Amino acid sequence: MQSKVLLIYTGGTIGMNQNPQTGALEPFDFEHLLSRVPELKQFQTEIATYQFNPPIDSSDMSPRLWTELAHIIADHYEEYDGFVILHGTDTMAYTASALSFMLENLSKPVILTGSQLPIGQLRTDGKENLITSIEMAAAKRENGSAMVPEVGIYFNGHLMRGNRTTKQSADEFNAFESFNYPHLADAGVEITYHNEFIHRPSPVTRHPSPFTPQFKLDNNVIIFSLFPGIREDLIRHIIATPNLRAIVMRTFGSGNAPQSPWLINALREGTRNGKVIINISQCLQGCVEMGRYDTGYQLQEAGVISGYDGTVEAAVTKLMYLQGKYEDAEQVRKYMRQNIRGEISI
Repeated sequence: MQSKVLLIYTGGTIGMNQNPQTGALEPFDFEHLLSRVPELKQFQTEIATYQFNPPIDSSDMSPRLWTELAHIIADHYEEYDGFVILHGTDTMAYTASALSFMLENLSKPVILTGSQLPIGQLRTDGKENLITSIEMAAAKRENGSAMVPEVGIYFNGHLMRGNRTTKQSADEFNAFESFNYPHLADAGVEITYHNEFIHRPSPVTRHPSPFTPQFKLDNNVIIFSLFPGIREDLIRHIIATPNLRAIVMRTFGSGNAPQSPWLINALREGTRNGKVIINISQCLQGCVEMGRYDTGYQLQEAGVISGYDGTVEAAVTKLMYLQGKYEDAEQVRKYMRQNIRGEISI
């Protein structure tokens, strides 16, 4: 039976043209984009399209638009075998992370891709990214189930778990990497799927968990990075912000912070007042281990939660998702300590 894939165009470099007057990149019609890829007609897969109108720069991506994307997938979930989202690279990792949490009990591929050069340019990376993403979204195992039933990012020959991926380069074709988790698939002459790393839905039982999208997000969360010389008054001001429910604190190395008493006291006051504070390393690779050095242990004593080996993008979007589900800070803390979509290694 022929596979069916829904191609969702949100915007981004892949679908842009260069303005002859200004030289700036501007969005253009989606049908024009498809006409640049005549290879799509050779697919045995049936491809339908959906376009954001107007297309957006990914810098303008927002929780409202994540909810819109989740609705598009939910509304068409039974009609298609997989979904490919064309997206700008700047916030692609945030969108992939958000969707991984919002699309509960996902059993079909949702693959985000884009390009570093517009698809109309001679050296574009967009064609290969688009074609291989569609092929992966349509791929099935021998038993008919999806080859990759999770949210992923495909770029430059690699399929990565969406909530493990970070943009690493603004200039190179290998724009993304999942530093703390192996690739789900690698595309060379053949596509090699690494089944041992791909998330599978719970085994089919008499009562399998149905696909249950969640549309409510609470974005009362902020990120701040520690640095030598960080000011007490500014940190206390952030922690005391009205309505703020959670903080992603980017620390040094394996989760360390300055041993300043004021910082530990400010963080302790924040957790006592119901703020959820997550410790994420500023390093691209490695894991937060708050018991490793005394500086990290003090954070633990102040109620700060380890972000383990997760990304900033995953931590922020997971908090938005959990805060949308739970009013109680303790419930949010409980699930932030758990691996719910393959986003952390515990």
